[in-house]
Amino acid sequence: MRDEIAIKIEGVCKDFLLPHERTQSIKTAFVSTLKGKRNKTKEQQHALQDISFQINKGEFFGIVGRNGSGKSTLLKILAQIYQPTKGRVAVNGRLVPFIELGVGFNPELTGRDNVYLSSSLLGFSKTEIDSMYNRIVEFAELEKFMDQKLKNYSSGMQVRLAFSVAIQADADILLIDEVLAVGDAAFQRKCFSYFKELKAQNKTVVFVTHDMNAVREYCDRAMMIEASRKTIIGEPAEVAKAYSTLFIDESRQTTDKLKSNRWGSGGAITQDTSINIKKDSIHITATVSVSKDIGKLIYGVHVIAEDGTEVTAMNNRMILAPDIIAPRAGDC
Repeated sequence: MRDEIAIKIEGVCKDFLLPHERTQSIKTAFVSTLKGKRNKTKEQQHALQDISFQINKGEFFGIVGRNGSGKSTLLKILAQIYQPTKGRVAVNGRLVPFIELGVGFNPELTGRDNVYLSSSLLGFSKTEIDSMYNRIVEFAELEKFMDQKLKNYSSGMQVRLAFSVAIQADADILLIDEVLAVGDAAFQRKCFSYFKELKAQNKTVVFVTHDMNAVREYCDRAMMIEASRKTIIGEPAEVAKAYSTLFIDESRQTTDKLKSNRWGSGGAITQDTSINIKKDSIHITATVSVSKDIGKLIYGVHVIAEDGTEVTAMNNRMILAPDIIAPRAGDC
């Protein structure tokens, strides 16, 4: 592999077997295996299919995709947590995964003790940990809490401490899987500033995220995975747009479904709608075309999130609003 390439992936596939039969005991599992029944009760899941790409040294490379698309599986293959079913992975340099931060932390120990425990698992000696302890605590911004038990930390505080320990490892390549999602905005900016310093040192960062703003701002290139396959790789803005389009298309399908499920006599049809969002309120204005006399008009609003989840729904009958004046044919 050429020196300027940090990671090279060729035709990588990863399959998992999904069991559909519960094994009640070791005896049952053993007997089923002898009878050749065990594999018959399992379904093969293709988590990754024919993934090929390469990352150059010093690149900040983003990987995006919906939940279940295969992003984290790919990162775990790069980290050698999983072995690919097919294909080849070549890594040029020392790699540190930021995938499961805090693994090995003991909630019954203090923050101080966990720093020494976690750092020793990374291969540091006590003398080395002593020398970098203040740097770890300062970066995590937890000076006042280091003698408290870890179980009393918030999830964000635990991630900050784990991240601050992990970055002490001397690495050429960093794998990051949404580990900063629970950190506050100030700590996230601090981490990204650290990543920029790594880029200046020609370090390589592989970044899995759902944050398209982060992709546009920090990544040199990006790749999208959809349904276990690579669909696009290139400029961050182009990939971010393709990712966002997935949800726009789904939103349109939801809207079309709602339109197809209209109810009522059809005597009143909404033509134009405008939404004005203010600090503490939302104002919705609609124009309704009426083709025949209506005794009583019931008008409602249905709010749906991007993922199709219903947020709220209401109408003038539900909220006991005064009756709307009955419109006549030709009114608008």
